[in-house]
Amino acid sequence: MKLASIHVYPVKSMRGLALAEASVETRGLQHDRRWMLVDGKARFITARQHPLLLRFAAETIRDGLVLFAPDGSARAVAEPPGSAPTLAVGIWKSQSPARLADAATNEWLSHHLGFAVRLVHMAEDCVRAVAGEWSEPGDIVSFADGFPLLLIGSASLDLLNSKLAQPVTMTHFRPSIVVQTREAHVEDRWRRIRIGAAEFAVVKPCTRCILTTIDPETAIAAADGEPLVTLRSYRREAIGITFGQNLLVRATATITAGMAVEVIE
Repeated sequence: MKLASIHVYPVKSMRGLALAEASVETRGLQHDRRWMLVDGKARFITARQHPLLLRFAAETIRDGLVLFAPDGSARAVAEPPGSAPTLAVGIWKSQSPARLADAATNEWLSHHLGFAVRLVHMAEDCVRAVAGEWSEPGDIVSFADGFPLLLIGSASLDLLNSKLAQPVTMTHFRPSIVVQTREAHVEDRWRRIRIGAAEFAVVKPCTRCILTTIDPETAIAAADGEPLVTLRSYRREAIGITFGQNLLVRATATITAGMAVEVIE
């Protein structure tokens, strides 16, 4: 098996970037979801409630980002300095320290989104632990929902699309890494994998939500509820509708598209 593609999402819920290679760090791929939007109560904002976020893009630059609004306008934003205000931001049931971006950037984003938001950054000293029931001491994560990486096998998408009247793309599921597989959902049986010198524990199926029904290009939700309706018919488990596997990092290294993927356990 080979590593088919690598994806990072510099700002949570904004468009992702496909990369030829990426550095695997303890909390996930370098530059992945180290930025996030929060509301006035410092709670995370995602495309589940505000699909327009999917039409915003972000590119990483040295010590910051360039943000792109749907109308094509752009704004560069620097990583907040160590002296910037620190917030305790809420992500589901967890909290994380984060530094607040400059006021002008927050005004720019609020204007383009049509409601008040603040952009926050996870610096190296802003540490968020993975939920204890799925992790070991020292496991940390970015602003991702719960785990450092999400893996999906290509054959799993092929099976889903064979059941749909209108096929969907892998982008609907926002994976970190896609593995070229021949058997649908074979990743469900993996417990540990190696890609180059990087190693990962496969710890929990990824439960899927309404975000999968929103077209990642148009930000319009599918009227028929697909692909979630079809997934419910054959991928419903006790924990919910699952598609893909969440990973924890066990050895850091650089990974490159096309590398062999080895199942260790």
